Amino acid sequence: MASSVAAAVGVSAVGSASAQERPDEHDTPAAPYVEGSMKRLSTTAFGAEVTGPFVFETGEMVYSLQAPSTDNPEPWNEGGVGVIDDFQFTFNGKNDEFEEMEPPRTEEEQRKVKTATGEYRLLARAGDEINGGTERWGHQETPDGEDVADLVDESYVGVGDVTDMNFFVSTTEDGTEGYLFTNHETRPGGISRTPLYRDEDGYWQADLERALQVENTDAFRALGGTKINCYGDLTPWETPVSAEEEYGHPRVSGTHTVSDITEEGSGVGIRGGSEFWNRPNAPNVTDALEEHFGDDAWYPSGAWALSGNEKLAYYLGAEPVDREEGENTRRPIGDVFPNRYRYGYFVEITNPTADDPENQQPVKHWVMGRAAWECPEFMPDEKTVYGASDGGAKGIYKFVADEPITEYDDPMDVRGTLYAIAATEVGTGTVGEVDLDVEWLPLGTASNAEVESWIAEYDDVTQVDYLETHAETDWAEDLEQALLEADEEVAINGNQDYITDEEIVEWARQYEEYGPDGVDEELRRVPFLETRAAAKEIGATVEFNKAEGIDAHDEAEPGDFIYFAISSLGGSMTDEQGDLRFDEVDTGLLYRGELDEHYDVSRLEPVIVGPNPSDPESLQDVSLINLDNVMVMDDGRVLLCEDKGRFGRSYPNDALWVYEPPTTITVDSLAVSHGATGEVDLTVSSVPDGIAGGRVTVSVEHPAVAEIVDASYHDGLELTSGPTVGDGSSVEFRFADLEDEIGSGRQVTLATLELEGTGPGTTDLTIDVHALDDDDAASIDPQSRPSVVVTGPPPIGGGGSGPTDAPTDPDGDGRFEDVNGNGRLDYDDVVVLFEHLEDDAVQLNDEAFDFNENGRIDYDDVVALYDEL
Repeated sequence: MASSVAAAVGVSAVGSASAQERPDEHDTPAAPYVEGSMKRLSTTAFGAEVTGPFVFETGEMVYSLQAPSTDNPEPWNEGGVGVIDDFQFTFNGKNDEFEEMEPPRTEEEQRKVKTATGEYRLLARAGDEINGGTERWGHQETPDGEDVADLVDESYVGVGDVTDMNFFVSTTEDGTEGYLFTNHETRPGGISRTPLYRDEDGYWQADLERALQVENTDAFRALGGTKINCYGDLTPWETPVSAEEEYGHPRVSGTHTVSDITEEGSGVGIRGGSEFWNRPNAPNVTDALEEHFGDDAWYPSGAWALSGNEKLAYYLGAEPVDREEGENTRRPIGDVFPNRYRYGYFVEITNPTADDPENQQPVKHWVMGRAAWECPEFMPDEKTVYGASDGGAKGIYKFVADEPITEYDDPMDVRGTLYAIAATEVGTGTVGEVDLDVEWLPLGTASNAEVESWIAEYDDVTQVDYLETHAETDWAEDLEQALLEADEEVAINGNQDYITDEEIVEWARQYEEYGPDGVDEELRRVPFLETRAAAKEIGATVEFNKAEGIDAHDEAEPGDFIYFAISSLGGSMTDEQGDLRFDEVDTGLLYRGELDEHYDVSRLEPVIVGPNPSDPESLQDVSLINLDNVMVMDDGRVLLCEDKGRFGRSYPNDALWVYEPPTTITVDSLAVSHGATGEVDLTVSSVPDGIAGGRVTVSVEHPAVAEIVDASYHDGLELTSGPTVGDGSSVEFRFADLEDEIGSGRQVTLATLELEGTGPGTTDLTIDVHALDDDDAASIDPQSRPSVVVTGPPPIGGGGSGPTDAPTDPDGDGRFEDVNGNGRLDYDDVVVLFEHLEDDAVQLNDEAFDFNENGRIDYDDVVALYDEL
């Protein structure tokens, strides 16, 4: 374990130094695998996905009936959102509120929503009259108030039926009245605001008379409207955030890069759907490419999502053009056309309870990157935001604001750094045994206002420009020929109306040479407007397949978990290209990562793995299939939604599961200077019934590297036996919680240990649980999470005699950048390392000074340290 120091130290990562060993019965290629337990609470009506779970403070829950089969009986034949009546979660951390639900067996059961207890009742459905009869639930309108569905025919992309996100903003202290915000995955996108209240009998009711579509306002049109609104989040400051799942954003297909195009001199076979954004009748580009290139033709990634562009233009106020029956016309729109760089963002409604819809103050967080966002996760530090992007060959991203977002007077002033994930497989074996080591690559720093100013430069680009920029023939005289020429030009050389291939490649070159803050001013826009393409160019892991869920507890603290759901582990995650080369698990899995003190995540471990369709024995009715949205409840349990259907199970319906994580006992990792001391906490997480008491021993494997010198209990523990520190190699804790200070919860601290670095090197810190009982007198058998202690080298070059002269690790990453021991990283550290590079104190401590991470000490480590200044 201690050999994996650089990845393990400084972050309390789950499985911090090695892949966790699985029980013997799961140590095979067979799936499914669940670490903990889960129970099926509900199945949705035939054809529908389970999306948008939300649990009220009162314990009831809602979720969306997304796109059910129209052949289902009323009311299960149209999309909507409903509540489970006569059922409440008790928030005790245990799945004891309901019995495991039997799968729906008969066609009658499969054609409706079924629950383990209580009854699912729809509160609102697609097309319901709302807002005094002036609007329809889930329908978008033109600026003149005409229903876009009526303008272009409802079959054109569809409206209202594809419901997703649900988040409730309370307007009362007891949380029994407020507004429910529901997403609609349509083009243009929709967000319904439906007033809800809890009646005198305790049942939730919808006031459709006062419901409205928030996108049918001038404030939303000023942003360009929205597109494919999928899942979302409720911020720590109680505002709903809708995620735009803009599938049409890829400019290159699969794992190809823009560099591949410039090196080849042609985008044929590689170029993505985004480059055909302003093409008249863009969805027909696939047929055109086949006509142009024959056997070399290809399907541009995301091209199908361009099918709503004309409809979006009408929503913004474009004058409708004549349409050919059954499809869009090729006659270009030249007056108002949507800017492709205005879609694929997180949309926050900053004043969600405003009486006047125009005063809801929507803001798109342009600075947080552009993608096919399934969902964001705004963390409790009010600075960190994670984002998962749906579809094949996509990335996972993180944004960190310079200041808490709520401290900016104007949301457009929010400024921070956008990061892309770089993931490395850790360990060997089956999918359930392989963790992901995570690094975050900075893409750039900007503000919402800066990014929006760059986006605005493309506001006047229309479909007419596609023809006039890329074709020699006058389209007004010969539209067919002009379109033929333009398609070929764009396929080969790219769309010159937007950011060019050459600009992206040049940005990447400058990034590698000067860093993200050293690129030309004109190129700073690249990672924010072309996020996926930019991330690929610098080596980020853009291979995730259908990352459809991400969530942490609303009040998550360092040490708590954040969950990432992969709906289908296949595609670019399972090929022989790039960083990820897993065995295929087409039904997906759930990762979790432990948050450090900065709400960062450095390791992801799989806790649920779906069945393998290729293995008939794994396709069980108790299996989770194609995980979609996830929601962490107040007690740490996780709601899990599906979006696939039968996939080999005996029933064809998607299900809603409740996951109960296992109890885990953990001790932190530590990097400590030679002769200095540091503290680590002993914590336990996911304790449904509290802790009555126990006996636990923590041991240091190599006391020559570090010794335990002191220990203390959590303040709330009444009855304890003083920690018994042996010869420095171990300490035993015996305690009883008489006053129920340690109740059910996500994470509690049992004790704190003080360790002293006695010699350079690394050592494991292990936990032995002799006894641990809960408040119901039941024995707890927790998973033990060992960690690593790294002791830095002695003073370099003789140094002084005090421990302050020994090198230190200022950022807690296991590398001792403070070579001169003055407590900070400065230029003198580079000089000291250079002058003493051949000393034994340096050469024999490669784990401390291998800054370029090549496994040895060399002069490039001096350069790498200098680059950190």
